[in-house]
Amino acid sequence: MENRVEDKSCVSSTVTLTPENKEDNVYNPFKHRNVAHPTSTSGSFFHLLKSSLGSGLLAMPAAFKNTGIIPGCFGTVLVGIIATHCVHILVQTSREVCQECRVGSLSYTDTCAKAFERGPRRLRRYSVAVRHFADCSMAGVCLGGTSVYVIFIASSLKDMLDHLTTLQYSVESYCAMLLLPLVLLTQVRYLKFLVPFSLLANICLLITFAITCYYVFEVLPDVSKVKLVAGMEGWPLFISTAIFAMEGINVVMPVENEMKKPQDFLGCPGVLNMTMLLVAILYGVMGIFGYLKYGEEVLGSITLNLPRDEKLALTAKVLVAIAVFFTYGLQMYAPMDILWLRICSRVGQKYHNLGQILLRTVSVTLTVILAIAVPDLELLIGLVGAIFFSTLGIFIPAIIEIVHKWDRGLGKWNYILYKNCILLLIYVIVLTSGCYSAISQIIVKLGS
Repeated sequence: MENRVEDKSCVSSTVTLTPENKEDNVYNPFKHRNVAHPTSTSGSFFHLLKSSLGSGLLAMPAAFKNTGIIPGCFGTVLVGIIATHCVHILVQTSREVCQECRVGSLSYTDTCAKAFERGPRRLRRYSVAVRHFADCSMAGVCLGGTSVYVIFIASSLKDMLDHLTTLQYSVESYCAMLLLPLVLLTQVRYLKFLVPFSLLANICLLITFAITCYYVFEVLPDVSKVKLVAGMEGWPLFISTAIFAMEGINVVMPVENEMKKPQDFLGCPGVLNMTMLLVAILYGVMGIFGYLKYGEEVLGSITLNLPRDEKLALTAKVLVAIAVFFTYGLQMYAPMDILWLRICSRVGQKYHNLGQILLRTVSVTLTVILAIAVPDLELLIGLVGAIFFSTLGIFIPAIIEIVHKWDRGLGKWNYILYKNCILLLIYVIVLTSGCYSAISQIIVKLGS
């Protein structure tokens, strides 16, 4: 029987392989990656760790408030396992598609499109639509996440200025005041100019985490202030918040594609498994002890619970506002690039500069409007996590693996199909319950 593989153009034309030359034609994508400055295994570990550790860590104590200690611990482990597995199947599918298409690497959206192009014949015509859906999901994650950043900054400013001055503006007012500075920040169009801001943001976050840990562990907490098991009505908010905090799938493919030894990314221990294990431990520890420290009074960001009249605590509040402000600019870079590439061909060359300015201004305005519409940090995190992060991190990887494996074998007893159906069921539960819980509480707060 003849064995066939696709040619380098990744289209339907084929070449016939004989037993003698079959082994020689097995394509290894790792050997065809032309990366000017490849990242070491340890460097990739820290890049992935940095992408998963951010302001979401400061929201974990509030997430534990919604479930209690025991369900929160189990939930953190469960979300960590699901997030790790979904990243694994995305990367593995991307590698297999690369091998078939005879290319060195593919981005997240390219993987989605190519999987459909080479999937069941009836689905191939949807490859362009799938690419657009993946692009929109990626942009949604970035835009939704940056809306959360707006609330982070506004809440920190209000917390500080309410204490230091006689000003008593609302969170929504501070969000509106941030519009102009954020618009100016996002006009930076080249990543190299954002690198110093990235370094500054990382330093500020590191110091903030250290100060927060000092206050959390300063005095042994009174366990009587917390619930071991809370009512189930708050559980959906915990899951969507944990997904928001722990998901870093939007940066996985760039990290893996630029590794010097990409074979070290998956497997055991592997970069992915070691990173997610450490992330789950750090998030669990911060969630448990932050909730034990402040109990039911814990706020959407634990930095808001720090004392207002102590200089060290005030330093943490200032630093987290600075860190999140510059992180906003970094997070907006990718969606702006994606959106501009999609529409630049429709804009005249002489209007490109104006077009970029308008695109970035409108996008920032949308994030500020969303922040003003949902000025509660905890609820906005839950809403964004339920809609955008679960779609990008659970729904798309599960669908892509099913489509890719459909004609290539779904494993013994079709376990890949059933396993991904369970993931899709989890996605639907997170999406519906998370949105319902967040929106219902938003309505209650608006009514009051």
